[in-house]
Amino acid sequence: MMMSMSMMMMVTLMCGVKLSDKVACEELRGRLGLEDVVTVLQRNRLRWYGHVLGKGDSEWVKKCMDFVVERVRPGGDQREHGRK
Repeated sequence: MMMSMSMMMMVTLMCGVKLSDKVACEELRGRLGLEDVVTVLQRNRLRWYGHVLGKGDSEWVKKCMDFVVERVRPGGDQREHGRK
């Protein structure tokens, strides 16, 4: 979310648009020929996931997919646990 907001602030500066002009984000990205950051990141994650699935079962990356992390700390809001 923060990445998307900071990108849109840069896009508005590059287009010379003020926030008071109320121009849609999609229109500004269209002017510059840019894609949404979230869409690009999702596509890259899926590409990496497909790459990992193609690896052999003996590869360390493939073994990490089945790795189970045992919980050491209690769950929940950590701030609440510190106030006791």
